[in-house]
Amino acid sequence: MTTPMSDLAASGMFLPSQTVGTVLCCICGVPMTPNPANMCVRCLRSRVDITEGLPRHAALVHCPECRSYLHPPRTWIRAELESKELLTFCLRRLKSLTRYVRIVHAEFVWTEPHSKRIKLRLRVQREALNGAILEQSHLVEFTQHDNLCDSCTRVQANPDQWIAAVQLRQHVSHRRTFFYLEQLILRHGAATRALRIKEADRGVDFFFGNRSHAVKFVDFIASSVPAQYRTDKQLVSHDPKSNIYNYKHTFSVEICPICREDLICLPPKVANTLGNLGPLVLCTKVSNSIMLLDPFTLRSAYLDAKQYWGAPFKTVLSSRQLVEYVVLDVELESSEITVGGSKYALAYAQVARVSDFGKNDNIFSVRTHLGHLLSPGGYALGYDLYGTNINDFEIDKYKGLDLPHAILVKKSYEEKRQKRNGKTRSWKLKNLNMEVDTTAKGRLDEEKRTSEYEQFLRDIEENPDLRFNISLYRNNEYQPSEMASTVGGDDLPSVQLDELIAELSISDEEKNDAENMAE
Repeated sequence: MTTPMSDLAASGMFLPSQTVGTVLCCICGVPMTPNPANMCVRCLRSRVDITEGLPRHAALVHCPECRSYLHPPRTWIRAELESKELLTFCLRRLKSLTRYVRIVHAEFVWTEPHSKRIKLRLRVQREALNGAILEQSHLVEFTQHDNLCDSCTRVQANPDQWIAAVQLRQHVSHRRTFFYLEQLILRHGAATRALRIKEADRGVDFFFGNRSHAVKFVDFIASSVPAQYRTDKQLVSHDPKSNIYNYKHTFSVEICPICREDLICLPPKVANTLGNLGPLVLCTKVSNSIMLLDPFTLRSAYLDAKQYWGAPFKTVLSSRQLVEYVVLDVELESSEITVGGSKYALAYAQVARVSDFGKNDNIFSVRTHLGHLLSPGGYALGYDLYGTNINDFEIDKYKGLDLPHAILVKKSYEEKRQKRNGKTRSWKLKNLNMEVDTTAKGRLDEEKRTSEYEQFLRDIEENPDLRFNISLYRNNEYQPSEMASTVGGDDLPSVQLDELIAELSISDEEKNDAENMAE
């Protein structure tokens, strides 16, 4: 009968521990752990080179225009220098190497970007003498050979040789939606296959060298904003012998004219489908669907693209018609609640138009959803329904509808912004390489475009939800001011440093350090 080891330990009897024996190296006589070759690692490496016969040089075909690499026979893969995609592509080009050794680690060795060389340092394992496994470093150098891909060749020969064009249009008086779409396109790389991007009246045109690239881009737009599109094609040439047809495809994409902060009067049928919402509602968010909020009851609903285009409607007033009010008094009616990811609180507020000061004593008592933001003495932006002549067919359908004197939309920071005029921001945005109209009409619209872009930047600062899908980059030219205003919760909205992305830049000192490490 055997005794368990726990009983032996409890009785004070201990078993002797097993020791690993050592042998002498057959070459240098150093004590070592036994292995099939009976040689230490130093002697084994001096006599066996597991990288012998492995390729040390390879070639890559690179397109300098679109920065893609040729994967034979005809596939082009886009990859940046020292990226994971490029590392994976280079390892695929070394498939013959994996037949003889096992790659356990791979990394780039820094090279000058214009040297047309890419170096990889590999750690490989291979069986040496008598079954001993040896690990060794191996350096592979790739030589880049520049050669334009098919699409870039077509562009270089004739920029107008596009196959498919996507025409984005939105019938509104501003370009805020296109500024937002531009950042989404840059973040997701949706227009990397575009041959040319051109700014047009009330929209942007994208030209592609392949119809499938245009279809993929249209699907991205439809998943980002409520839109509908139609397609058409034109015959360019026909070869009757081989029965080959060449077409030019055009995708006309119309974006929903409803934008954030717009005031809407819902048609009776739409209001009924949304549970008798409204009829006066505010658009608070636009993605692939439209979020509508009743500012008097805090009821909300989502309207997707299919529902909107089934019964389209227009806005009563847009964000360009916002009027500034001064808040005289605020009386909270309910506690703060979250609706659609944003916080609101119902309240009664007494406001007066800033433009009325010194002219009349008009004071309006309104119900608002901004009770958690407003305070006496502050400012707010809203729609002036008291002094605006509204001609809307949807409002006429509601008999006996009592319109409020004003509808507040958001808190105003205009007074604080005036103190910061001329100061740069700590962040910046990237822009698409877009052709802009340089005619006389285009120069006249430049001032309007600049003011709209400034308003878009302010919206990013004020709305954290808006910058959730936007990549913000650090502005190296920004110098913080010593006269920063800190007035409790009424500070001017700004972007925090932890939300910014640092642009990749290699200084001369970093280059020298990288060269020393490579050596």
